[in-house]
Amino acid sequence: MTSPNSLASWVATALGHSPADPALFSRALTHASHGAADYERLEFLGDRVLGVIAAAWLYRLFPDEPEGKLSRRYNAIVSRESCAEVGRQIGVPQQLRLGKQARDDGAVHSGNVVGDAVEALIGALFLEGGLPAAEAFVHRAWADLVTRQANAPKHPKSALQEWAAAHQARPPVYTLIGRAGPHHAPRFTVTVSIPGRAEAQAEGASKQEAETAAAQALLEKIK
Repeated sequence: MTSPNSLASWVATALGHSPADPALFSRALTHASHGAADYERLEFLGDRVLGVIAAAWLYRLFPDEPEGKLSRRYNAIVSRESCAEVGRQIGVPQQLRLGKQARDDGAVHSGNVVGDAVEALIGALFLEGGLPAAEAFVHRAWADLVTRQANAPKHPKSALQEWAAAHQARPPVYTLIGRAGPHHAPRFTVTVSIPGRAEAQAEGASKQEAETAAAQALLEKIK
């Protein structure tokens, strides 16, 4: 188990905040399988705080873009994939508190679990340091994700829908063909097809993530 002092040191380095209450940040890293108070309430809060920070950031950063483009940028920033990417970069998996079964099942590598913990950490930052502390962390940790988007990203499902329309093809059809893994780390398998044209298959930690990955795979195939 991580000691309060070592956790406080990690929080100061990874989040740029010296915690007054290390237990709050320990909770933000505690999965429900652990048996102690878990991160779900903090995740609920952090998700909303991240949304406000991201929306305000994009509004200021791209003053000439319409709502549609800002929404696409926003969705990319607050996605579970982006939260998990940030979490892995700052070492969240090594700090997670998991039950034995969840750890044996590989939950430490789950994008859902890592992403949820990152949102919970943002919630903890907000409770201790207010919006300025949470905003400072998000601006630093998400900087590359935001600034590397020269153009507003188009969601793969939207791009595939537009491709089908432009080529007089029928709309994409998504089919869930499998679900595997434990409750805390499920894997969904989805196929997407443009009838009479092409088909692709992909997996994801959620049905939505699998559909997105399948759409991306089909776009790469048809282009």
